[in-house]
Amino acid sequence: MTGKKRAAAESTQATAGKPGRVRIEDVAATAGVSMKTVSRVLNNEPNVSERTRTLVEAAVEKLRYRPLPSARVLAGRRSYLVAMLFDNPSSNYLMEIELGVLDACQAQHYNLMLAPLVYDAADIVGKVESLIMQSQLDGIVLTPPLTDDTALLERLVDLGIPYSSISAKEQNRHVGVVVDEIGAVCALMAHLAALGHTRIAHIKGHAAHGAAMWRLAGYREGLRRAGLRYEAALVVDGEFSYESGYAGANALLDLPERPTAIFAANDDMAAGVICAVCERGLSVPGDISVCGFDDTPISRQIYPALTTVRQPTRDMGRVAAQELLKEIREMGSGGVVDVAYTLQVRRSTGPAPA
Repeated sequence: MTGKKRAAAESTQATAGKPGRVRIEDVAATAGVSMKTVSRVLNNEPNVSERTRTLVEAAVEKLRYRPLPSARVLAGRRSYLVAMLFDNPSSNYLMEIELGVLDACQAQHYNLMLAPLVYDAADIVGKVESLIMQSQLDGIVLTPPLTDDTALLERLVDLGIPYSSISAKEQNRHVGVVVDEIGAVCALMAHLAALGHTRIAHIKGHAAHGAAMWRLAGYREGLRRAGLRYEAALVVDGEFSYESGYAGANALLDLPERPTAIFAANDDMAAGVICAVCERGLSVPGDISVCGFDDTPISRQIYPALTTVRQPTRDMGRVAAQELLKEIREMGSGGVVDVAYTLQVRRSTGPAPA
Protein backbone atom coordinates (compact mmCIF):
# COMPACT_ATOMS: atom_id res chain seq x y z
CA MET A 1 0.00 0.00 0.00
CA THR A 2 1.44 3.40 -0.95
CA GLY A 3 1.94 6.10 1.64
CA LYS A 4 -0.84 8.23 0.16
CA LYS A 5 -3.34 5.37 0.15
CA ARG A 6 -2.30 4.30 3.67
CA ALA A 7 -2.89 7.86 4.90
CA ALA A 8 -6.30 7.88 3.22
CA ALA A 9 -7.29 4.60 4.85
CA GLU A 10 -6.06 5.70 8.28
CA SER A 11 -7.85 9.04 7.96
CA THR A 12 -11.08 7.35 6.91
CA GLN A 13 -10.89 4.90 9.81
CA ALA A 14 -10.14 7.67 12.26
CA THR A 15 -12.99 9.81 10.96
CA ALA A 16 -15.46 6.92 11.04
CA GLY A 17 -14.74 6.33 14.71
CA LYS A 18 -15.04 9.95 15.78
CA PRO A 19 -18.23 11.96 16.26
CA GLY A 20 -16.35 15.20 15.55
CA ARG A 21 -16.53 17.34 12.43
CA VAL A 22 -15.00 16.02 9.22
CA ARG A 23 -12.19 18.30 8.03
CA ILE A 24 -10.98 19.18 4.56
CA GLU A 25 -7.78 17.26 5.40
CA ASP A 26 -9.90 14.10 5.78
CA VAL A 27 -11.49 14.61 2.37
CA ALA A 28 -8.09 15.20 0.78
CA ALA A 29 -6.63 12.05 2.36
CA THR A 30 -9.62 9.92 1.33
CA ALA A 31 -9.51 11.19 -2.24
CA GLY A 32 -5.72 10.97 -2.41
CA VAL A 33 -5.31 14.62 -3.45
CA SER A 34 -4.15 17.87 -1.90
CA MET A 35 -6.32 20.14 0.23
CA LYS A 36 -5.94 22.83 -2.44
CA THR A 37 -7.43 20.45 -5.02
CA VAL A 38 -10.37 19.69 -2.73
CA SER A 39 -10.94 23.42 -2.32
CA ARG A 40 -10.87 23.94 -6.09
CA VAL A 41 -13.45 21.20 -6.60
CA LEU A 42 -15.73 22.54 -3.86
CA ASN A 43 -15.56 26.01 -5.41
CA ASN A 44 -16.25 24.67 -8.92
CA GLU A 45 -13.04 26.16 -10.24
CA PRO A 46 -11.86 25.29 -13.77
CA ASN A 47 -8.90 23.14 -14.80
CA VAL A 48 -9.73 20.16 -12.59
CA SER A 49 -9.85 16.81 -14.39
CA GLU A 50 -13.11 14.88 -14.36
CA ARG A 51 -11.39 11.93 -12.69
CA THR A 52 -10.08 14.12 -9.87
CA ARG A 53 -13.43 15.89 -9.49
CA THR A 54 -15.19 12.53 -9.25
CA LEU A 55 -12.74 11.28 -6.60
CA VAL A 56 -13.21 14.39 -4.47
CA GLU A 57 -17.00 14.41 -4.82
CA ALA A 58 -17.13 10.74 -3.84
CA ALA A 59 -15.01 11.47 -0.76
CA VAL A 60 -17.21 14.43 0.19
CA GLU A 61 -20.31 12.22 -0.07
CA LYS A 62 -18.73 9.29 1.77
CA LEU A 63 -17.53 11.43 4.67
CA ARG A 64 -20.57 13.74 4.59
CA TYR A 65 -18.24 16.69 4.59
CA ARG A 66 -19.76 20.17 4.83
CA PRO A 67 -17.34 23.11 4.59
CA LEU A 68 -17.52 25.76 7.28
CA PRO A 69 -18.64 29.06 5.70
CA SER A 70 -16.13 30.98 7.83
CA ALA A 71 -13.26 28.85 6.57
CA ARG A 72 -14.31 29.34 2.95
CA VAL A 73 -14.50 33.09 3.43
CA LEU A 74 -11.02 33.25 4.94
CA ALA A 75 -9.57 31.02 2.22
CA GLY A 76 -11.13 32.77 -0.75
CA ARG A 77 -11.79 36.27 0.58
CA ARG A 78 -15.43 35.82 -0.35
CA SER A 79 -18.59 35.80 1.73
CA TYR A 80 -20.17 33.00 -0.37
CA LEU A 81 -23.38 34.97 -0.07
CA VAL A 82 -25.52 36.35 -2.90
CA ALA A 83 -28.77 38.29 -2.67
CA MET A 84 -31.90 38.15 -4.78
CA LEU A 85 -33.54 41.58 -5.00
CA PHE A 86 -37.23 41.79 -5.81
CA ASP A 87 -40.34 43.94 -5.88
CA ASN A 88 -43.00 42.01 -7.77
CA PRO A 89 -46.70 41.53 -6.90
CA SER A 90 -46.80 37.98 -8.32
CA SER A 91 -45.90 35.67 -5.43
CA ASN A 92 -46.16 32.61 -7.69
CA TYR A 93 -43.57 34.00 -10.11
CA LEU A 94 -41.20 35.02 -7.33
CA MET A 95 -41.47 31.65 -5.58
CA GLU A 96 -40.46 29.80 -8.75
CA ILE A 97 -37.57 32.19 -9.44
CA GLU A 98 -36.38 31.91 -5.85
CA LEU A 99 -36.38 28.11 -5.95
CA GLY A 100 -34.28 28.16 -9.11
CA VAL A 101 -31.76 30.61 -7.65
CA LEU A 102 -31.58 28.47 -4.51
CA ASP A 103 -30.95 25.32 -6.58
CA ALA A 104 -27.88 26.92 -8.18
CA CYS A 105 -26.58 28.38 -4.93
CA GLN A 106 -26.86 25.11 -3.03
CA ALA A 107 -25.14 23.22 -5.83
CA GLN A 108 -22.13 25.53 -5.52
CA HIS A 109 -22.19 25.91 -1.72
CA TYR A 110 -23.40 29.50 -1.72
CA ASN A 111 -25.91 31.04 0.64
CA LEU A 112 -28.87 33.07 -0.60
CA MET A 113 -30.34 36.20 0.95
CA LEU A 114 -33.80 37.44 -0.11
CA ALA A 115 -34.08 41.23 -0.16
CA PRO A 116 -37.53 42.76 -0.78
CA LEU A 117 -37.46 46.36 -1.99
CA VAL A 118 -39.88 49.06 -3.06
CA TYR A 119 -39.05 49.69 -6.71
CA ASP A 120 -40.02 53.35 -6.87
CA ALA A 121 -38.70 54.34 -3.42
CA ALA A 122 -36.41 57.37 -3.50
CA ASP A 123 -33.70 55.67 -1.41
CA ILE A 124 -33.55 52.31 -3.20
CA VAL A 125 -29.93 52.76 -4.36
CA GLY A 126 -28.82 53.68 -0.86
CA LYS A 127 -30.60 50.69 0.64
CA VAL A 128 -28.94 48.30 -1.80
CA GLU A 129 -25.54 49.87 -1.13
CA SER A 130 -26.04 49.43 2.63
CA LEU A 131 -27.08 45.82 2.07
CA ILE A 132 -23.92 45.14 0.07
CA MET A 133 -21.64 46.71 2.67
CA GLN A 134 -23.28 45.17 5.74
CA SER A 135 -23.55 41.65 4.30
CA GLN A 136 -20.36 41.68 2.20
CA LEU A 137 -22.29 40.26 -0.77
CA ASP A 138 -20.37 38.52 -3.54
CA GLY A 139 -23.09 39.27 -6.10
CA ILE A 140 -26.74 40.01 -6.79
CA VAL A 141 -29.58 38.49 -8.80
CA LEU A 142 -31.99 41.16 -10.04
CA THR A 143 -35.64 40.45 -10.87
CA PRO A 144 -38.04 42.68 -12.83
CA PRO A 145 -38.52 45.63 -12.60
CA LEU A 146 -35.24 46.13 -10.72
CA THR A 147 -33.44 44.70 -13.76
CA ASP A 148 -33.94 48.03 -15.52
CA ASP A 149 -33.39 50.57 -12.74
CA THR A 150 -30.67 52.68 -14.39
CA ALA A 151 -29.45 54.36 -11.20
CA LEU A 152 -29.19 51.01 -9.41
CA LEU A 153 -27.31 49.34 -12.26
CA GLU A 154 -24.85 52.22 -12.50
CA ARG A 155 -24.16 52.06 -8.77
CA LEU A 156 -23.54 48.29 -8.88
CA VAL A 157 -20.99 48.86 -11.65
CA ASP A 158 -19.33 51.64 -9.62
CA LEU A 159 -19.07 49.30 -6.62
CA GLY A 160 -17.71 46.45 -8.75
CA ILE A 161 -20.49 44.10 -7.62
CA PRO A 162 -21.31 41.35 -10.14
CA TYR A 163 -25.00 41.05 -10.92
CA SER A 164 -27.24 38.88 -13.05
CA SER A 165 -30.60 40.00 -14.45
CA ILE A 166 -33.78 38.09 -15.20
CA SER A 167 -35.67 39.42 -18.25
CA ALA A 168 -33.78 42.69 -18.55
CA LYS A 169 -34.48 45.08 -21.40
CA GLU A 170 -32.13 44.66 -24.34
CA GLN A 171 -29.81 47.55 -23.46
CA ASN A 172 -29.25 46.13 -19.97
CA ARG A 173 -28.43 42.56 -20.99
CA HIS A 174 -24.92 41.76 -19.80
CA VAL A 175 -25.30 38.68 -17.58
CA GLY A 176 -28.55 36.81 -16.97
CA VAL A 177 -31.42 35.05 -18.68
CA VAL A 178 -34.15 36.02 -21.16
CA VAL A 179 -36.99 34.42 -23.13
CA ASP A 180 -38.52 35.48 -26.48
CA GLU A 181 -41.66 36.97 -24.99
CA ILE A 182 -42.76 38.70 -28.20
CA GLY A 183 -42.61 35.44 -30.13
CA ALA A 184 -44.39 33.62 -27.32
CA VAL A 185 -47.34 36.03 -27.32
CA CYS A 186 -47.53 35.86 -31.12
CA ALA A 187 -47.98 32.09 -30.76
CA LEU A 188 -50.73 32.69 -28.21
CA MET A 189 -52.54 35.10 -30.55
CA ALA A 190 -52.26 32.56 -33.39
CA HIS A 191 -53.92 29.99 -31.13
CA LEU A 192 -56.84 32.32 -30.36
CA ALA A 193 -57.23 33.40 -33.98
CA ALA A 194 -57.34 29.76 -35.07
CA LEU A 195 -60.28 29.30 -32.69
CA GLY A 196 -62.15 32.05 -34.54
CA HIS A 197 -61.61 34.93 -32.11
CA THR A 198 -61.52 38.36 -33.71
CA ARG A 199 -62.08 40.58 -30.64
CA ILE A 200 -59.12 39.73 -28.45
CA ALA A 201 -58.47 42.03 -25.50
CA HIS A 202 -55.29 42.52 -23.50
CA ILE A 203 -54.63 43.45 -19.87
CA LYS A 204 -51.13 44.93 -19.68
CA GLY A 205 -48.55 44.37 -16.96
CA HIS A 206 -46.83 46.93 -14.76
CA ALA A 207 -45.42 49.71 -16.93
CA ALA A 208 -42.00 49.52 -15.26
CA HIS A 209 -41.45 45.92 -16.35
CA GLY A 210 -39.77 45.09 -19.64
CA ALA A 211 -42.14 42.10 -19.77
CA ALA A 212 -45.15 44.41 -20.00
CA MET A 213 -43.62 46.13 -23.01
CA TRP A 214 -42.70 42.88 -24.78
CA ARG A 215 -46.06 41.23 -24.14
CA LEU A 216 -47.94 44.25 -25.49
CA ALA A 217 -45.65 44.25 -28.53
CA GLY A 218 -46.30 40.53 -29.01
CA TYR A 219 -50.04 41.11 -28.73
CA ARG A 220 -49.97 43.78 -31.42
CA GLU A 221 -47.69 41.79 -33.71
CA GLY A 222 -49.75 38.64 -33.18
CA LEU A 223 -52.92 40.48 -34.19
CA ARG A 224 -51.19 41.86 -37.27
CA ARG A 225 -50.02 38.41 -38.35
CA ALA A 226 -53.54 37.06 -37.88
CA GLY A 227 -54.99 39.86 -40.02
CA LEU A 228 -56.82 41.42 -37.06
CA ARG A 229 -57.08 45.12 -36.33
CA TYR A 230 -55.61 46.59 -33.15
CA GLU A 231 -58.23 48.47 -31.08
CA ALA A 232 -57.02 50.69 -28.26
CA ALA A 233 -60.33 50.21 -26.41
CA LEU A 234 -59.51 46.51 -26.00
CA VAL A 235 -56.28 47.22 -24.09
CA VAL A 236 -56.43 48.15 -20.39
CA ASP A 237 -53.79 48.71 -17.71
CA GLY A 238 -52.80 46.10 -15.14
CA GLU A 239 -50.19 45.64 -12.42
CA PHE A 240 -49.35 41.91 -12.70
CA SER A 241 -51.61 41.30 -9.68
CA TYR A 242 -54.80 39.26 -9.29
CA GLU A 243 -56.71 42.39 -8.26
CA SER A 244 -55.67 44.34 -11.35
CA GLY A 245 -56.69 41.42 -13.56
CA TYR A 246 -60.10 41.35 -11.92
CA ALA A 247 -60.53 45.13 -12.35
CA GLY A 248 -59.28 45.05 -15.95
CA ALA A 249 -61.68 42.25 -16.86
CA ASN A 250 -64.64 44.18 -15.47
CA ALA A 251 -63.66 47.23 -17.54
CA LEU A 252 -63.51 45.09 -20.68
CA LEU A 253 -66.78 43.31 -19.92
CA ASP A 254 -68.50 46.70 -19.54
CA LEU A 255 -67.70 47.64 -23.16
CA PRO A 256 -70.73 47.94 -25.47
CA GLU A 257 -69.24 45.10 -27.51
CA ARG A 258 -67.27 42.90 -25.18
CA PRO A 259 -64.30 40.80 -26.32
CA THR A 260 -64.58 37.07 -26.89
CA ALA A 261 -61.07 36.43 -25.59
CA ILE A 262 -58.84 38.13 -23.00
CA PHE A 263 -55.08 37.77 -22.82
CA ALA A 264 -53.74 38.84 -19.43
CA ALA A 265 -50.02 39.57 -19.22
CA ASN A 266 -49.48 37.02 -16.45
CA ASP A 267 -51.26 34.11 -14.79
CA ASP A 268 -52.19 35.97 -11.61
CA MET A 269 -54.13 38.56 -13.63
CA ALA A 270 -55.69 35.81 -15.77
CA ALA A 271 -57.00 34.17 -12.59
CA GLY A 272 -58.63 37.48 -11.68
CA VAL A 273 -60.17 37.63 -15.16
CA ILE A 274 -61.76 34.18 -14.75
CA CYS A 275 -63.26 35.26 -11.42
CA ALA A 276 -64.75 38.43 -12.93
CA VAL A 277 -66.20 36.53 -15.90
CA CYS A 278 -67.81 33.87 -13.71
CA GLU A 279 -69.25 36.45 -11.31
CA ARG A 280 -71.26 37.83 -14.23
CA GLY A 281 -72.79 34.46 -14.94
CA LEU A 282 -70.66 33.98 -18.05
CA SER A 283 -68.68 30.86 -18.77
CA VAL A 284 -65.01 30.26 -19.54
CA PRO A 285 -64.41 29.38 -22.34
CA GLY A 286 -67.99 29.22 -23.62
CA ASP A 287 -68.50 32.99 -23.55
CA ILE A 288 -64.98 34.31 -22.96
CA SER A 289 -61.68 32.54 -23.57
CA VAL A 290 -58.93 33.51 -21.12
CA CYS A 291 -55.18 33.04 -21.32
CA GLY A 292 -52.15 34.19 -19.35
CA PHE A 293 -48.36 34.05 -19.30
CA ASP A 294 -45.72 32.31 -17.11
CA ASP A 295 -47.31 28.91 -16.31
CA THR A 296 -46.93 29.42 -12.57
CA PRO A 297 -48.69 26.91 -10.26
CA ILE A 298 -51.90 28.99 -10.15
CA SER A 299 -52.46 28.26 -13.86
CA ARG A 300 -53.04 24.61 -12.99
CA GLN A 301 -54.82 25.17 -9.68
CA ILE A 302 -57.76 27.26 -10.94
CA TYR A 303 -60.76 26.02 -12.90
CA PRO A 304 -60.78 25.81 -15.78
CA ALA A 305 -57.04 25.22 -16.03
CA LEU A 306 -55.39 28.12 -17.80
CA THR A 307 -54.04 28.27 -21.33
CA THR A 308 -50.75 30.10 -20.95
CA VAL A 309 -47.17 30.49 -22.12
CA ARG A 310 -44.70 28.53 -20.10
CA GLN A 311 -41.53 30.43 -19.48
CA PRO A 312 -39.56 28.06 -17.23
CA THR A 313 -39.31 30.44 -14.29
CA ARG A 314 -37.51 28.02 -11.97
CA ASP A 315 -34.98 27.24 -14.70
CA MET A 316 -34.61 30.96 -15.35
CA GLY A 317 -33.75 31.58 -11.71
CA ARG A 318 -31.29 28.70 -11.71
CA VAL A 319 -29.57 29.82 -14.93
CA ALA A 320 -29.41 33.45 -13.80
CA ALA A 321 -27.69 32.37 -10.58
CA GLN A 322 -25.31 30.04 -12.44
CA GLU A 323 -24.23 32.87 -14.74
CA LEU A 324 -23.77 35.13 -11.72
CA LEU A 325 -21.53 32.61 -9.98
CA LYS A 326 -19.45 32.30 -13.16
CA GLU A 327 -19.07 36.08 -13.16
CA ILE A 328 -18.06 36.08 -9.49
CA ARG A 329 -15.33 33.51 -10.13
CA GLU A 330 -14.01 35.28 -13.22
CA MET A 331 -15.20 38.68 -14.43
CA GLY A 332 -16.46 38.45 -18.00
CA SER A 333 -17.19 34.71 -17.91
CA GLY A 334 -20.95 35.08 -17.32
CA GLY A 335 -23.32 35.68 -20.21
CA VAL A 336 -26.93 36.04 -21.29
CA VAL A 337 -28.79 32.76 -21.83
CA ASP A 338 -31.93 32.57 -23.97
CA VAL A 339 -34.34 29.88 -22.68
CA ALA A 340 -37.18 28.33 -24.67
CA TYR A 341 -40.90 28.90 -24.08
CA THR A 342 -43.76 26.47 -24.74
CA LEU A 343 -47.46 27.08 -25.34
CA GLN A 344 -49.63 25.28 -22.77
CA VAL A 345 -53.14 24.84 -24.20
CA ARG A 346 -55.68 24.00 -21.52
CA ARG A 347 -59.43 24.30 -20.95
CA SER A 348 -59.70 28.08 -20.50
CA THR A 349 -59.65 28.69 -24.28
CA GLY A 350 -62.14 27.41 -26.83
CA PRO A 351 -63.95 28.32 -30.05
CA ALA A 352 -65.30 31.87 -30.31
CA PRO A 353 -69.03 32.01 -29.53
CA ALA A 354 -71.24 32.09 -32.61
